[in-house]
Amino acid sequence: MRHALAALLLALTAAWPATADTLPGAPEDNDLREFRVGMALDQLPRTGYLGFACADDPGRKLDGWQGYRECPTEASGWHTVRFQYDEAANPLAKVNGLYEGTKVGGHPVLLMALMGDDGRLEGLVIETDPAARLYLRKKAFLFGAQVKARYGDAGWTCASREPAADQEPVGGVFVNERCEKTTATRKLTFDRVLFRRAGQELKSFVSRSRLEILGRSDGVAAHNSN
Repeated sequence: MRHALAALLLALTAAWPATADTLPGAPEDNDLREFRVGMALDQLPRTGYLGFACADDPGRKLDGWQGYRECPTEASGWHTVRFQYDEAANPLAKVNGLYEGTKVGGHPVLLMALMGDDGRLEGLVIETDPAARLYLRKKAFLFGAQVKARYGDAGWTCASREPAADQEPVGGVFVNERCEKTTATRKLTFDRVLFRRAGQELKSFVSRSRLEILGRSDGVAAHNSN
């Protein structure tokens, strides 16, 4: 048990630096692994990642970050590029399931880079993977604990929504929440849900989380792709 807990904490630390909010004038912390919102195209990592594609058209494959302009510009003005971790670049993936696939804080996720026309990384989106195995998918709404551990518990403004007519609790629990936080350098938007559609079987439920990380200099509302 002790070894499993240590491995879980190591996996979380590898994905996100264990830091609180960045203060004005302080060195900028990465938002995910080597990624930091505001990086220029030539600063993005050249190894360790694969599966580049346009988020709105996964069939449109890209050779790498440099192909971001092939993805259509969305209403936000950004090009959204989906990408994955390259397991071959991580030897731990061969011996520990915590490192298999693309995970953040132990959760299988979908990753998207929001690229500006000038090639700058304007934001990151981390969504729990709806195709994950059942025992992992049912925990997806708990991803918020890792988000708050990374960016700090204080300063979040959260609002909960009531169940819609076709939504019901899962095991007595219903979650439909949006939280926002603005730091000295970031605008964060986090959504999480847990519910079942009325009449669905026990294994059919919705459990997911979505985090969007934007640089404050953008001066725009969070891009919502829901």
